[in-house]
Amino acid sequence: MSKDLVAIFEYLEREKGIKRETIIAAIKESLQAAARKSSKGAGTVFVEIDPRSGQIEVIAEKEIVDKVTYPDEEILLEEAREIDPSCEIGQFIRVMITPENFGRIAAQTAKHVISQKLRSAERDVIYEEYRHRIGEILSGTIKRMKGGTLIVDLGKVEGILPERFYPKTEKYHIGERIQAFLWEVHDTDGGGAEVILSRSHPEMVKQLFAQEVPELNENIVEIKKIVREAGYRTKLSVSSNDPKVDALGAFVGVRGTRVKNIIRELNNEKIDIVIHTEDPVEFFRRLIHPIEPKKLQYDRENETIFVVVEDEDYPILIGKRGTNARLNAQLVGINIQVKKFSEYQNELSFEKKQLSLEESSMLDTKIDEIEGLDNKFILDSLKEFDFDTPRKILNATAEEISKKTGMSVDMASDIIEKIQKTRT
Repeated sequence: MSKDLVAIFEYLEREKGIKRETIIAAIKESLQAAARKSSKGAGTVFVEIDPRSGQIEVIAEKEIVDKVTYPDEEILLEEAREIDPSCEIGQFIRVMITPENFGRIAAQTAKHVISQKLRSAERDVIYEEYRHRIGEILSGTIKRMKGGTLIVDLGKVEGILPERFYPKTEKYHIGERIQAFLWEVHDTDGGGAEVILSRSHPEMVKQLFAQEVPELNENIVEIKKIVREAGYRTKLSVSSNDPKVDALGAFVGVRGTRVKNIIRELNNEKIDIVIHTEDPVEFFRRLIHPIEPKKLQYDRENETIFVVVEDEDYPILIGKRGTNARLNAQLVGINIQVKKFSEYQNELSFEKKQLSLEESSMLDTKIDEIEGLDNKFILDSLKEFDFDTPRKILNATAEEISKKTGMSVDMASDIIEKIQKTRT
C-alpha cells in the first residue's frame, strides 16, 4: 500500500502539477472517515501518512482508566504506560489501532472522497495555470474523441475542443498535434474544471498573426477588425502607426511567407487583408478590388451600399454560399446589396417602358427643366438629335442615344436613370 501511495504522489505531482501536501490532505480526510466507520464506537480517530514512505498510521485517542468499560474509548493504565511511562489515570493518550477490515472499508469509503478532492485540487491547478492565459494559442495532442468533441492533451491537463468550436472542413486523428485558441476555463458539475479550446474563433487568426508579425506585438501595426467564417475565409482590416511601415507588407511578409504560414495552419483557409479606412465606400472598393462596380450608391441614412457589377464578377463578389458578401458587410459594418448588371438593366428597361407610357405632362416638358440635367454641352447634344423631352429619351435605349450623340453608353444610362428618379 505504501509503495502504491508514493507512486500516486509522484504521478500527480509530475503529470497534474498537484502538490504532495494537497494530495495527502485529501487522502487523510477520506481515510479518517473510513477509520471512524470501521472502529465503530471509537472516539477521536486520526490518520497520519508519511509523505516520503507512504506509510499509514491509524491512531485513536483513548482515556486512561483503571478498569475498561468501553474498549474502543478506554485503555488500562498499565497498557498506557507502555506507550508513555509518565501518564496518569484520567489523561488521554494516542494509541495506534488497526480497525477490522480497514483496508477493504478504507478503499471503498475513500474512493469517492479522494476522487472528489483530487478533482478540486486539479481544478485549482487548472485555474492557476490557465486563467491568465485565456486568449493565447496552446499546442497539444489529440488524445481521444467523444463523438464530435476532441480531448486534447495539453501536458498537465486535458483541453476540450467541442465540435461547434472547430471548422467543419477540418478532420482530425488521434495522436495528431494541433494548435488551438484558449477560449475559457469553467467549472464542471463534478467539482472539476475544463479548459475549453477553439479553432473557429476570429481571435485564433489574430493570435496566429501575433506569432508571425513582430510589428503587431510592438504596436507598429494593428488589426482594426477581423471577421471570419471558419474553414472558408477570414478578412481583416489593418493599419500602421508608423508612416515608414507598410501595414499590408508587414502582415503578408516577404514573398507572402507570414500569411502563408497562417494559411497552412488553417488548412488553406482564404485570408484577405485590406488597409483600413473610415470611409465606408472607399473601404468597400478596397475590399472588392480589382472588381470595378458599374454602379455604386451609398445610402448614408440606412447605412447601405447598393452596388451593380458585371455578370461575370457577381459570383466572385458574392462568394461560395454568400461568404464573401457577408464578410464584406461585417467588416465594413454596413448593409451591402449586390446586383448583376444584366438584372439591373432589365429592371431599368421595364421601369423606363412603364414610365414612357404614362400620360404625364412632365414627360413632354423640355429637358432643360429636368432637375439634375444642367450640363449645357450634354443638353445641347441631346437636343441636337431630337432628344429634347424626357419621353423621347425614355423611348430610346442608352446604346441608341450613345450612337447618335457620341456620348458614352454609361453617360446615356445615367441620364435615363436621372429622368426615372426625377419622375418617381
